[in-house]
Amino acid sequence: MKHLAAYLLLGIGGNTNPSADDIKGVLEAVGIEAEEDRLDKLLSELKGKDLQELINEGSSKLASVPSGGGGGGGAAAAGGAAAGGDAAPEAAKEEAKEEEKEESDEDMGFGLFD
Repeated sequence: MKHLAAYLLLGIGGNTNPSADDIKGVLEAVGIEAEEDRLDKLLSELKGKDLQELINEGSSKLASVPSGGGGGGGAAAAGGAAAGGDAAPEAAKEEAKEEEKEESDEDMGFGLFD
């Protein structure tokens, strides 16, 4: 991943065909040692390909991947509150008490500003 990130940074900087030495230079500038085998594989797979076309192709593939979630939790809570009436406020009070206990410095044995 670090090799690809360096390749992309070079591409953004205007180097449309980065060499292995270019990528090594970027990685070494931030104290990372390049892995020759991975670097060679990356360059062989990207050889002769347009970087922008690869990004567009990848973006279209990612668009078809479902990445939602969390929608079911809100509906369940709303249904429970409508059916239970006062049950929801009691649950909220209990959660607040639990959070206060978790945030207490007494459990850790020291304070933030001690």
